[in-house]
Order: sequence, then structure tokens, then C-alpha cells
Amino acid sequence: MTLQQLRYIVTIVNCGSISEAAKQLFITQPSLSNSVKELEKEMGISIFNRSPKGIALSSEGTEFLSYARQVLEQAELLEQHYTGRKPLKRICSISTQHYAFAVNAFANLVSRQNTDSYEFTLRETRTYEIIDDVKNYRSELGILYVNEFNRKVLEKLFKENGLVFHPLLQADPHIFINVSHPLAGRKSVSIQELEPYPFLAFEQGEQNSFYFSEEILSTIPRKKVIYVSDRATLFNLLIGLNGYTICSGILNSNLNGDSIIAVPLETEESMLIGWIANPRLHLSEFAKKYLEELERLIR
Repeated sequence: MTLQQLRYIVTIVNCGSISEAAKQLFITQPSLSNSVKELEKEMGISIFNRSPKGIALSSEGTEFLSYARQVLEQAELLEQHYTGRKPLKRICSISTQHYAFAVNAFANLVSRQNTDSYEFTLRETRTYEIIDDVKNYRSELGILYVNEFNRKVLEKLFKENGLVFHPLLQADPHIFINVSHPLAGRKSVSIQELEPYPFLAFEQGEQNSFYFSEEILSTIPRKKVIYVSDRATLFNLLIGLNGYTICSGILNSNLNGDSIIAVPLETEESMLIGWIANPRLHLSEFAKKYLEELERLIR
């Protein structure tokens, strides 16, 4: 077993296929496949399950991947300590619902990197796809919320996919509106007062379900509803149409400017925002520091 073989395994998992990994590693696909088979033979396990549809980590492979990442991180730290070599290229992927604080934490952490090369991915995406990303190792972490309405459905999905939910923040619901909105001066607003204004929500694609909605109270009938796919569009419509959305209430003016404000929503509902991960997968140092930055911002 070599460190290079371990890097091959990690790259294949990150890419999702041997062919794509071979391109990134600048080697031929047969050479990469042979190297993996030799490692599997040496270890006496099948790291990947192979089928006409492609490859996927086996249960043994999931455990092996966790150890491989730990070994590679420790080897890098050892080389840095004794040779003074600069850190290797950092790689990490995180999937999240559309939270400004999640982006803020990511930006803060990336700006503090002391390496000349890194490759990070931050996916602001749909609820079901967050779960799927973490399940299939496309992302180390997934940021989302649970409440009394969606808890049973999401916890069932977490269990079926071998994922664990870790709480971060119990948030009281707010609305995001523009600073010139007719309700902007209110200390709090009710659902009834919001009826004349367009409700903005993130669409959930083919897996659309009230249980996957990023906005609580999604089942309330509304006359005006607009679904969007990204946060920038939503914020533009908050300003252009005097619309509103329901959220955690956490904003960052450095990233979002001062044109959007949060106003408490009069409701007994609450949101438990947290992160999901596969407990069998060893988190990278970047992922660990990202969680620390999230907690710092929330505090």
C-alpha cells in the first residue's frame, strides 16, 4: 500500500467515477483501475462495488476511505513539520440550504488559508440533494434545518442513509424584506399581515415536497407565490416586488449589503438548524474548522 494509492481512492470518491478521476490524476483509466484492484487484493477487501451503472463505495470501502483520509492528512502534517514544505492543495465540499451565515463562515475560513492552492466547493442546493450529496460523499457536510413539521420525514431519511444530524442553532423564524417595505418598521409581523405581498421560496425540483421546503409554514395557502433557485434572485425580488421570505433571521451586511432586513415573525414555530454527516467518514481539517467558524458566527 502506498500514499499514492490512497490518494487515488480519495480522488475517485470525490469525482464519482474512475474515468473522471483518471483525467484529474493525469493517468490512464486502465492504470488507475489496476492500481485500485492491486490495493483491494493487498487489503483483502472490495473497496468499490462495480456495476454497469458505475462504481460505488462498499461498506468496507467506506471504512477504508475514512482511514485513508486520516493517513493522508497525517502524512502531510509530518512532511510539513520536518521539511518545511508548503501545505498541499486543500479539497473540501459542503452542501447547504440557502443560508447567508453558511456562506459567511465559508468565506471567512477560505480567506485564512495559508496555502497557494486549494479546491473548495460550496453548494447552495435543494434539501433532498444535500442529503444525497452527503450520502454519496460528494460533500463532507450538509447544512439544513428540522422542525416539528418535517422532523419525522427527515430523520427517517437520515437513518436510511446512515447519516447523523448535529444541532447548531435553535432559531426563531423571521421574514426577510427590503428596507423600504411597508412592514419594515414593525417590531414583528403576523402571517395575516403578509397576505398582500408575494411569498418567495426556493424551489425543490423533482423531489418537491412540503417536507423539503426551506421555509417553515410552507403549507399555508397563499395568493402570491414565486419560486426561485438561487439566493441572489430571491434578494432581488424582495427589493423589486416588496416580497418576503421566511428564514432564520441571520444576515450579514458584508455579504448581503444593507438593503435587506430581518423582522421577527409572530409564530410558535421554530427552526433547529444543524449539520449532517456520515459518522463513518473522517472529516477533513477544513470541514472541522468550518464547523468551528459556523459556531463562532452563531455565538
